[in-house]
Amino acid sequence: MSFDPARWRPEFPILGTTTYLISNSLGAMPRGTANQLHRYAEAWAERGVRAWEEGWWEMPVTVGNQLAPIIGAPRNTVTMHQNVTIAEAVVLSCLEPRGNRNRIVCERENFPSVMYFYSRQPGLELVTVPHERLVDAIDERTLLVPTSHVLFKSSFLQDAEAIVAKAHKVGARVCLDCFQSAGVVPLEVAKLEVDFAVGGCLKWLCGGPGNGWLYVRSDLMDTLEPRFTGWQAHARPFGFEAGPMAYTKGPMRFLNGTPQVPALYAAAEGLRIVNEVGVKTIREHSVRLTSRLLEKLLELELPSLTPREPARRGGTVCVNPEGSEDIARELLAHEFLIDWRPEAGIRISPHFYNTEDECDRIVAEIAALVSKRPALRTTMGD
Repeated sequence: MSFDPARWRPEFPILGTTTYLISNSLGAMPRGTANQLHRYAEAWAERGVRAWEEGWWEMPVTVGNQLAPIIGAPRNTVTMHQNVTIAEAVVLSCLEPRGNRNRIVCERENFPSVMYFYSRQPGLELVTVPHERLVDAIDERTLLVPTSHVLFKSSFLQDAEAIVAKAHKVGARVCLDCFQSAGVVPLEVAKLEVDFAVGGCLKWLCGGPGNGWLYVRSDLMDTLEPRFTGWQAHARPFGFEAGPMAYTKGPMRFLNGTPQVPALYAAAEGLRIVNEVGVKTIREHSVRLTSRLLEKLLELELPSLTPREPARRGGTVCVNPEGSEDIARELLAHEFLIDWRPEAGIRISPHFYNTEDECDRIVAEIAALVSKRPALRTTMGD
């Protein structure tokens, strides 16, 4: 029997007023998140500074442990950070170029924020190639491969196993960006033997902004010494010692300054729900909806960068008819929540709380706007 999203729709208030198909950008907020944020406010109001020793200090790890099963990571290997760029900065700070091994190699289609970061690193050469050539571009000069598991524009699902195998063969490290896969595509970072993985709760994990995360392979955890560091990574943080850094052991070794406590409270409910639904179930539902979207869009002969083969596709379908940016504005104005990106066009991202009917109605709306017929204005899914 196929999964029925009806059980979960009441958990997400925005579904009552919009057709919410933008989980690749910002997942819908669970109604329980308001209670979590109230808990934060109560702790601050009633416990004051005591809240640090009553859980706040360890939250980057305790929330990371809630996320770990979703990505196939062992306990105490995931820490929470403000965003992926900061998490990747921590990763790079663990590594030292040596001899000719000074290249950062990644696909040209990688997310621009991290590309800005890697392009500004003295002594390192950033090499970008089309994603089809990524494995071949990794060689003995490669220090790190920061690669996207799912490409954000096309929703192309890369072969992470092949990338990791080639990198390890030549002595390079891999940082797998799972922002567009964690929570919608089954993922086993430990089995992949990936060195590092990063992502965030903002999108498919329904955890809101300020919740980037970093996974570090267990056997590397106590040997790496990140230069991007701070007092949370110190073995004796409340000793306030001057002098060289004394790293703690375990996941807190990869933290730095004071954590983003309110955001960590906000992440908890989305992670609880995704764990309960299960990524395998979410993936099966996602494939049904994205296949349905693609089939109907292709029947209309509308162009799409999105792979037709489900095994090579993430959770998003892109469609790029003539005038797609204007069409996207019209969709948003009438409570069909999607986004638009250059080259990709309109990105439609159904999640486990979306229905086939919602997918059909947005296709009908796009078809009406493309043909300049009167558009459908009923957006409610219930």
